[in-house]
Amino acid sequence: MNCSRLGQPLLHQARYRSRILSSDAASVFHYLVQGQGPKLHLSFSSPPTHPALRRRFYVQSSAVISNPTSPFHRQLPQSPQTATRADVLKPASSLWSTRSSRASLSPPPNNTRHLPVRRSSQVTKMTVNNFTKKHKVTVIGSGNWGTTVAKLVAENCAEHPDTFEKDVQMWVYEENVTLPKDSKHFDASIGEQPQKLTHILNTYHENVKYLPGIPLPHNLVANPSLVDAVKDSSILIFNLPHEFIGNICRQIKDHIAPYARGISCIKGVSVTDDKIELICNYVSDALNIYCGALSGANIASEIANEQWCETTIAYNTPLVDRRDENGKPVGNGESNDHSKQLTPLPLNYPPLGHDEWSLLFSRPYFTVSMVSDIVGVSLAGALKNIVAIACGYVEGHGWNMTAKTAVMRRGMQEIIRFANEFFPGQIEPRTFWEESAGWGDMIVSCTSARNWRCSKLAVERNLPIEEVEKTELNGQKLQGISTTREVSSFLRAKGAEERYPVFMAVERIIDQEIKVEEIPKLFK
Repeated sequence: MNCSRLGQPLLHQARYRSRILSSDAASVFHYLVQGQGPKLHLSFSSPPTHPALRRRFYVQSSAVISNPTSPFHRQLPQSPQTATRADVLKPASSLWSTRSSRASLSPPPNNTRHLPVRRSSQVTKMTVNNFTKKHKVTVIGSGNWGTTVAKLVAENCAEHPDTFEKDVQMWVYEENVTLPKDSKHFDASIGEQPQKLTHILNTYHENVKYLPGIPLPHNLVANPSLVDAVKDSSILIFNLPHEFIGNICRQIKDHIAPYARGISCIKGVSVTDDKIELICNYVSDALNIYCGALSGANIASEIANEQWCETTIAYNTPLVDRRDENGKPVGNGESNDHSKQLTPLPLNYPPLGHDEWSLLFSRPYFTVSMVSDIVGVSLAGALKNIVAIACGYVEGHGWNMTAKTAVMRRGMQEIIRFANEFFPGQIEPRTFWEESAGWGDMIVSCTSARNWRCSKLAVERNLPIEEVEKTELNGQKLQGISTTREVSSFLRAKGAEERYPVFMAVERIIDQEIKVEEIPKLFK
């Protein structure tokens, strides 16, 4: 477009052409530049957005101002993800928003054709904001799954410095590790003397014990101090065996930011004879913060090697954190269940809704689906481990895929029955059928994951599953064993054993009270 009239402020709107392929895609990128100069010509179109939110924008790219003597002539950024305020032509009346991967700008003019978009109720459409704070992220746990999650999160924090601090803290339970002579990290000056695991992680950027052979981002910082790792973090990601979560919460309770928000990647439940509690709810109550849950058909080694898969994140944005289109709070200080008061996320931080969590976790090899069903996602992730152990027993005995399918079908029935009986009215049934956290996770766990593999080996070697756990997992724990025992104890206390024959049978096989051959009797 041509602009003349020297000395008069001019408004240059970049023309764009785009195609939106997802139902919840956002507004198309465009620049809004204001300045002065004779006959300035601006032609702009943006490259495709990053895949984190699964939006695809196809735009023909070029950006040039024909008059190089103009006060705002400079190179436009190659990608909206890497754009900063310095990249935008100066002087400018509209700058990049720092909200999310979409880097949304001012809306196009009324005479510009664009496609309608649908938005989630938990997506906050932000205008121009000057956030003075960025989200600091801490991952609590450094096993193979914890390190894998820390890897992808650190990659995203480095790519989105407008929303997240670049460095990601990962709390590591300190251990001494000896590097063998054939290790690529072997240092002759140190020899085979034991070294601290955190030193190896921060020096060689590899978790040689729990995730060997996988290069880790240099902005992932291993920290042996739990209290120091969580200090000032606004995002806490919990990823360790569920039996340790109580002790972890007690240690950090008085040391975290009061407005911190969390995601639990722990596939387990906290159980006593009196009640069963979701790990994310336990964290929320223990720390007086809000915590969501991540679960899906995920195998750590495959994700670490960047083999594509998908997952589900359940997060029901607290009312106190929700903001309107102008960035103003719309909540009243209460959490969604009205059971406790939450400290609001300060307004000088970017918001934390579905888009921001997807931005933090999504990678080209890790597709995220955002839902609000905390209970369904959490229970599906925890209870399928019991079914996975049963399927391993079945396969180890020599039965075929049809037998495993029967166990999976009955197991899913018991998971849904359990959810409806003990969490009435709190689940979305479609979570179990449509999401990766449901049937997707069930199929993977019962055919290739560690609970299935160890129970299969237990039958083949005629050993207790705990013995296989010790020899096969390099010091890590099977979630399925503790979950099975805790859930079975809970069901006995409630007098509900007969309604859950698969759950109860797995416990009895683990304790060697019955044999695998008796499983078919459960189906009569």
